Amino acid sequence: MSKTYLLLGADIGDKRTTFAKAKQLIGESVGRIIRESSLYESAAWGFKNDTTFLNQVLEVETSLSPLDLLDGLQKIENELGRTRSGNGYESRLIDIDILFYDDLVTNTSELTVPHPHLHKRMFTLAPLSELALNYIHPVLHKSVSRLKAECTDRGVVRKING
Repeated sequence: MSKTYLLLGADIGDKRTTFAKAKQLIGESVGRIIRESSLYESAAWGFKNDTTFLNQVLEVETSLSPLDLLDGLQKIENELGRTRSGNGYESRLIDIDILFYDDLVTNTSELTVPHPHLHKRMFTLAPLSELALNYIHPVLHKSVSRLKAECTDRGVVRKING
């Protein structure tokens, strides 16, 4: 079994209900959710938007390969109504990113692990630090704690539940 950290994000619709459905589907088809972070609210990152995002990190144990995991997560996104316009960052009903997969380092046209922007985004680092504070990024060779301390993203990220 492998350990992966996944980031859920959404800014459209009933975000909490969508997250609950996503977690149910992840448990049914991707792997066992070991732990989950608190929920965090933040402004859009990479584009301007009036709605706020909800984010949460899940620690998941999976028997799927990284590409099969990606495929399974994209199927869940599609089942929950995610559409992609191909125009980069935009509002979404659900987004599920693979942050880490064991200590794997891969960069292909299909998948990059660790997630290439996780160290630049406080909305990722805040919930990730709840679950993996001392985890060492296999490319940057820094702990999640240190990445969070060094992050230059000054967007407001607010924990909304304990």
